[in-house]
Amino acid sequence: MTSHVRHVTIDCTDAYRLGTFWAEALNAPRSDDDRPGDPEALVESPGAALLFVAVPDPRTKGLKNRLHLDLQPQDRTRDEEVERLLALGATLVGDHRRPDGRGWATLADPEGNEFCVECGAAERAALTGSRPPVTPDDVATAVRLAVDTLAEAAAADWTVPAGTLAWSCWETAEHLGDDLFAYAAQLGPRRPPLDHDVPFRWAPAREGGPSNAVFADPAAGVAGLLRTVEANGALLTAMVRTASPGVRAHHSFGVADPEGFATMGIVETLLHTDDIAQGLGIGWTPPDALCDRVLARLFPDAPKGEAGGHGDEAGSGGTGAASVRWTVLRWATGRADLPGRPRVTSWRWHSAPLDSA
Repeated sequence: MTSHVRHVTIDCTDAYRLGTFWAEALNAPRSDDDRPGDPEALVESPGAALLFVAVPDPRTKGLKNRLHLDLQPQDRTRDEEVERLLALGATLVGDHRRPDGRGWATLADPEGNEFCVECGAAERAALTGSRPPVTPDDVATAVRLAVDTLAEAAAADWTVPAGTLAWSCWETAEHLGDDLFAYAAQLGPRRPPLDHDVPFRWAPAREGGPSNAVFADPAAGVAGLLRTVEANGALLTAMVRTASPGVRAHHSFGVADPEGFATMGIVETLLHTDDIAQGLGIGWTPPDALCDRVLARLFPDAPKGEAGGHGDEAGSGGTGAASVRWTVLRWATGRADLPGRPRVTSWRWHSAPLDSA
């Protein structure tokens, strides 16, 4: 048996007050059981929870922390995050930021515990001109946007075909949830398999339907169906977030790392939502920045900066500059025309880490 870090415990004077600051700083929930004056406060932050414990001895001023937290913002710049934390009650202790994205700002929380704020991976990539990474938050965003979009058509007829697929809209959503589940499961074993899938039993509910290991209960209706998609998306998000970057697992297109499985899950989400949206007659255009990160990871040879066009855009929610990278992603997967490019009739993505090419 092995041990794991359950909490990072921080001594403090006012556990509830400090727990509240860190809950807001990390956008993480504080325990519902915590009350002002309690001797403990728990913040369920990703990775390892923070446990604040009130002690009678005050922090000794002038002594440097022997342990501190490093924060990387996911959806804002380093400088924006510093300003947000200062507004929450932090103080600036030292500024070691560099214009090229290197360095950090050292802040202190309301009781003087020092921590650092660095550039997030996306900002660092933008500053250095490197490939922007695909993150667990990107998985969560893709699934959330898909579920919210499809929920608007919950009263529609979900037995109709999903776009050009032979599956119904219900079956396609069910299969999307199964895809997300399967990618999460592949990362789950202590030693993920490198030459085969985790051996669940996949089978279709009807002849010609998708082969799934996970099915939704028809009695729960479309709302229940979308809840299964959301739940399986959360599984993949959590697995990618907690897996070591060095983990590798089997995929038929090449042994993949956690980022690869995250990106494959996003592609399945974007494309199958498009299929369903076409069948239901609703619009769907995912964010271009998300499509760009997906293309850079799974389709490194896809055209860069190509203008969106007037090709096969039915059901994709619009054309023009706002959907450039979405058009390229649909073209790369054989679902759209791209001006000046031949139609893609056979394709596969690059699931293996790019540095293994």
